[in-house]
Amino acid sequence: MTGMAERIAAKLEAALSPERLNVIDESHQHQGHGGWREGGETHFRVDIVSQAFAGKSRLDRHRLVNAALAQELAERVHALAIVARAPGEG
Repeated sequence: MTGMAERIAAKLEAALSPERLNVIDESHQHQGHGGWREGGETHFRVDIVSQAFAGKSRLDRHRLVNAALAQELAERVHALAIVARAPGEG
């Protein structure tokens, strides 16, 4: 896991106490495209399962993740794909 991926995981762990969390650095797939920077760590995919998402819409779930990662999104992360589920959901 890269430094930024570890930072993302730590922030999400602290904010949402996930039961399952997978942070994937997909920056290498975007080399030469918008937002990519030398050294990568710009494009990530997050798959997270947390009780914090129970009863919330997809939009509200994404807002929770984005709020937890506001600093990372402002600094270096250009793109963040999110799959956010409550326990027991597909």
